[in-house]
Amino acid sequence: MSSATAAATATIAAAAAAAAAKLAATPAPAPSRRRLTLRGNPTARRGVAAMAVSTPRSAAAAAFLERRESERALHFVKYQGLGNDFIMVDNRDSAVPKVTPEEAAKLCDRNFGVGADGVIFVMPGVNGADYTMRIFNSDGSEPEMCGNGVRCFARFIAELENLQGTHSFKIHTGAGLIIPEIQNDGKVKVDMGQPILSGPDIPTKLPSTKNEAVVQADLAVDGSTWQVTCVSMGNPHCVTFGTKELKVLHVDDLKLSDIGPKFEHHEMFPARTNTEFVEVLSRSHLKMRVWERGAGATLACGTGACAVVVAAVLEGRAEQKCVVDLPGGPLEIEWREDDNHIYMTGPAEAVFYGSAVH
Repeated sequence: MSSATAAATATIAAAAAAAAAKLAATPAPAPSRRRLTLRGNPTARRGVAAMAVSTPRSAAAAAFLERRESERALHFVKYQGLGNDFIMVDNRDSAVPKVTPEEAAKLCDRNFGVGADGVIFVMPGVNGADYTMRIFNSDGSEPEMCGNGVRCFARFIAELENLQGTHSFKIHTGAGLIIPEIQNDGKVKVDMGQPILSGPDIPTKLPSTKNEAVVQADLAVDGSTWQVTCVSMGNPHCVTFGTKELKVLHVDDLKLSDIGPKFEHHEMFPARTNTEFVEVLSRSHLKMRVWERGAGATLACGTGACAVVVAAVLEGRAEQKCVVDLPGGPLEIEWREDDNHIYMTGPAEAVFYGSAVH
């Protein structure tokens, strides 16, 4: 997240607190709204001409969510999970996304659009699921799933359906059935399913090194031989704890913008890959940075944190229950022996409500 984006988020949060206090002292005023005109090259911003934003309040939220959309105005709620931010769209009335991948990329632009790591659609459920989740990355590509995104998805559903307390949902995704549960403390615990370790199913062209799994395999990148373990959480991950020459990796020293794309587009990953760079703090505490396929460097990646714990266990570096520190904050990850499922627990919060012309 850029310093400008962080400052804007802080300003919105402060405005929300002040507005909430004023709302409590006065009888049911109409929601305050600010008009933000997105400036810049008219051609570059053709996909998103203007955006109206209101700060999160329960009364304003209810009024906003009940509004009808015009032909060109897209209503959305901006959510974030540990700084991994998404434009959430209520798409329950159709199995077709309300914006195209190209329009999603423009909406995600942090200079000429709303700004986000992706656009997520809440769609009708299929095959017995309560809902379907689809997501377009900031480059317009469509991943199978997103761990931080599914936590935001669950909180958004609770807001749309006006649900209180603990609730769980069956979510159909490109990675299969995912079951998030909203807990009493507001965090979301997600059953992420079983990790996939077979190389061709991840997919990777790297040969297996441990049964059918690709564990501590050699991968030549940018003149160095990195040791990598490959895991799929329904989407591909390449996890590394360092190179053969550098046994201990200090992740804060990495320049992700240089090294990340070389992993993502490596010929050994036919569907491209997410890449996690990991520093072991203890057997129950890991630190990671991530380069996400289709989104670049992000503040958090839920499926990536799950893949990191799996890789750390397979390499004998960690226990099966860990705290994983990401730039945006910590996630609790557990790989259970009884069902072989990965469970992820972390926060998800609404940031603001808006409308975009598309």
